[in-house]
Amino acid sequence: MFNKLLAESHLADKLVNYSCKVNPGEKVLITYSDCPDSLIECLIESVTKAKAIPLVYRLDRKVKRRLLLNSSVEMFEYYKEIVEPIMKSADAVILIGGSSNDFELSDVSSEAFANYSTIYVEPIHFNIRCSKKWVLLRYPTPAFAQSSQMSTEKFEEFFFNVCTLDYEDLNKKMTPLKELMESTDKVRIVTPTTDLSFSIKGMPAIKCSGECNIPDGECYTAPVKDSVNGTIKFNVPALDNGIEFNDITLTFKDGKVVSHDCNEPEKFKEILDTDAGSRYLGEFSFGLNPFCTYSVKDILFDEKMSGSIHLAIGSSYEDCDNGNKSAVHLDLIQSHTERLGGGKIYFDDKLIYENGKFICPKLVALNRENLL
Repeated sequence: MFNKLLAESHLADKLVNYSCKVNPGEKVLITYSDCPDSLIECLIESVTKAKAIPLVYRLDRKVKRRLLLNSSVEMFEYYKEIVEPIMKSADAVILIGGSSNDFELSDVSSEAFANYSTIYVEPIHFNIRCSKKWVLLRYPTPAFAQSSQMSTEKFEEFFFNVCTLDYEDLNKKMTPLKELMESTDKVRIVTPTTDLSFSIKGMPAIKCSGECNIPDGECYTAPVKDSVNGTIKFNVPALDNGIEFNDITLTFKDGKVVSHDCNEPEKFKEILDTDAGSRYLGEFSFGLNPFCTYSVKDILFDEKMSGSIHLAIGSSYEDCDNGNKSAVHLDLIQSHTERLGGGKIYFDDKLIYENGKFICPKLVALNRENLL
């Protein structure tokens, strides 16, 4: 029978000792929202056993909503002033998000979100936190289980299986993909609704195996900023600040989104118009986690879906910097499984990925059946 407390203890140990590799004397900032204290208590125990120092900060979504509804530029600047030295002093950061209502922030204005992103999120998280050891995950609340159309207990079991995958084994198996991506110039993505091309020449490929995101399981790079041309339609929902976007279609010219369509075109346009970098791409990635097989409407899970790829509009990551900076980093997912229409990916005009599976002999170890 599934033992939740034992699973939380096991996960906490992985977060502290594998993901963040906490050393004696280090300061570990733990931030969380809308999740039970039991996992936080396990984390405190694990941090202390590592002879490190835990610091805990909590801000639930209902409280965050009230702050955002009553926000001002001065408030965000004050928060930045207070949090900046704390974030700078931390050696490792563990961020745990939960939610009793995925749409809690849906009535917050786009102006408030834009100010929050630009004044607070970008400098605190993109510039400071991302330069440290960090790991991010979402707790399996009943609301999360409901959005996944699973019972709470079954979803919790699924969650802990996904999050405690053998990431060391996955890391080894991703090495040939990393090497292939780093030796590739032209990428072409083709599906019944997509024909998109771009270059990844000279860009590093980053293996993600449980050291930053939990769950994990992807290998990403970034398109050369002005090389993206063509049209792509994403067939997995994207949830951003309480708004669900479906059937997002983007057309690029010389790297820039020049037209778009989806179920909420005006709301999506607000994201695209956030700043100078929000119409360009900052990431291209393969999802590889074999336990993630369909959308649960949470980006940390959905972007890792086996048989999928994703592109992110907005900022690139520091370890794979294509020069695009933005307050936005929104992952948009396209599943290539036959169930959702299939697809093909070519590297330098050679077919390497078809209907969600690698077909190169040196990459087939990354197909779902070989990772379970």
